[in-house]
Amino acid sequence: MTPDDLGRRATLRLRLPDGRFRDIVGVLEWWRDGMIGVRRRDGELAEVAAADVVAGRLVPQHPPKRRGSGGR
Repeated sequence: MTPDDLGRRATLRLRLPDGRFRDIVGVLEWWRDGMIGVRRRDGELAEVAAADVVAGRLVPQHPPKRRGSGGR
């Protein structure tokens, strides 16, 4: 991913200070001064340091609808 991907939906894997990992999924809103702004589905803006991102990929704009177990 690059700043050219702004406006696209992505998942970012971050390394936390304690060595664990955390994933963030949302729309890339901005990328500047070593920081990335990601708008989550609930509307919250997550700001992450690009240096903490260990992996990332673009994902479909709208996740596929889950099929119910209604047996229809």
